[in-house]
Amino acid sequence: MSNTTPVCALCGRPERLTRHHLIPRTRHRNRRTRQNYSLAELQTRIILVCRPCHYHIHRVFTEKQLERDYNSLEALCHHPEMQRFIGWIATKPVGFKPKSPRR
Repeated sequence: MSNTTPVCALCGRPERLTRHHLIPRTRHRNRRTRQNYSLAELQTRIILVCRPCHYHIHRVFTEKQLERDYNSLEALCHHPEMQRFIGWIATKPVGFKPKSPRR
C-alpha cells in the first residue's frame, strides 16, 4: 500500500482535493448532452483538483463552455488563462489560498 499524498490534476500540489465533473452536473439533463455522452460517461468523467484550481475553472468558464469545449483535462490545461493560473499556483506552498477577486 502506498503512502503517496494525492495531488491536484492541474497544478500538481499535494492538497485536499475536490471532485470536478468535466461535464457539469447542471448540464446532464440537457438534450444535447444526453445525445453526446452516455450516462456512464457523465458519471465518471471526473478529475480531482485542489480548491483554488476548482474555483478558477468555474470563474473562467460557463457551464456550457465546460460541457462543450473544456470537457477534458487536456482541454483545460491548454486554455491560456488556465495555463497562466496553473503556472502561478504551482509555485505556491501547500495550503495557500489566493485572494478571490472582488465582484
